[in-house]
Amino acid sequence: MTKKRILITLIVGVAIAIGVVLYMFNKPARDVQATDTDFTFNSSEIVNEYLSNAKKANEKYLDENGNSKILEITGTVAQIDEDFNNNKVILLKNATDKAGVSATFTTETNANASKVKIGDKITIKGVIQSGATYDADLEMYENVIIDKSDIITKN
Repeated sequence: MTKKRILITLIVGVAIAIGVVLYMFNKPARDVQATDTDFTFNSSEIVNEYLSNAKKANEKYLDENGNSKILEITGTVAQIDEDFNNNKVILLKNATDKAGVSATFTTETNANASKVKIGDKITIKGVIQSGATYDADLEMYENVIIDKSDIITKN
């Protein structure tokens, strides 16, 4: 009787575990562009916030699970590149800033990024992957990194 009960409990436990794994694996990704914006500011503000107190900035822009709030950032295009997946990467940075905001676009939003030129003032929407920091070993500042970006406005 106890062996049968243990076997049934084990089978039910495995079935629940498989169900949870399948649910998490098939869970839809968050649609950043369709979600309301949590914070709006210019590129200098978020860079300075991270350089002055990264821990406080992370508490403000990341939820308890480490997921980023949705951000809209306005700035001047200083550089345009492509990553290894041929996605556009636009750097928003003022000439006097120590670091900038590097926004990586997706396959779906690349077309909007292709219309931008250096010197344009744009507003992007995305999620933060890492904040600005100073690397003492390299003696250089690292940019704020924004992912899943799209252009909201172009001035």
